[in-house]
Amino acid sequence: MNILRSIIFNIFLVVGSLFLSIVLLWSLALPADKCAVVVSTYYGGYIRWITRHIMGLRLELRGLENLPVDTPCILAAKHQSAYETLTIPFTQSFRLPVIILKKELTKIPLWGLYPGGMGQVAINRGEGLEAMRSMSAGCKAAIAAGRSIIIFPQGTRVKPGEIKPYKPGIAKIYRDLGVPIVPVALNTGVFWGRNAFFKKSGTIVYEFLPAIPAGQPPLKMMEQLEQLIESASDKLVIEAGGPALPVRTGG
Repeated sequence: MNILRSIIFNIFLVVGSLFLSIVLLWSLALPADKCAVVVSTYYGGYIRWITRHIMGLRLELRGLENLPVDTPCILAAKHQSAYETLTIPFTQSFRLPVIILKKELTKIPLWGLYPGGMGQVAINRGEGLEAMRSMSAGCKAAIAAGRSIIIFPQGTRVKPGEIKPYKPGIAKIYRDLGVPIVPVALNTGVFWGRNAFFKKSGTIVYEFLPAIPAGQPPLKMMEQLEQLIESASDKLVIEAGGPALPVRTGG
């Protein structure tokens, strides 16, 4: 059943993304925040519909009360699959945060026009210091506009049970922006593997953990952030039927 669902889902994902990328071109003329609302309403709504009704993937949000209500923040999320890239920037429940993403995504025909139009921050990870400067400038602009930032601290997709180091960029952004950081745990890798054509039905959980206040020593924050995200994500993976003892493969 999951094989058939996956085939149909992937067809709808590719064809629907191309169709909506053409239909919504007019939204690119809007200010970034308005463009984000339009794209999240129509494209985000389409993605939510096909994942729920074709792939059989539900999304459960936990801990939304941990999101600050009076200030933008940094959302630091685990990254296990492409599902995060397809849902987080287009979900108004997350208050349309500005996401830090790899520049390669902006080179996808038509679809790649939208991250910039929505005010997302695209960086070339191979540029080192220049990428850090670009990320910092983009994040400061987003915070000044009242939008939160979402960043994947490990910088890449990491399958459940695998160890990858947390990049120092998150510490610099935290120090420079002076806003709280909210850890986000998830279990997407159980259902949607890295680069996997075939997916599984089930319930994906995004769990927003209690915020780490602004002003903590950056290295101390990183230690706390990693412990919180990894521990909570492992629990969600196990809850979803993943490995009881995650396989750690070195970092």
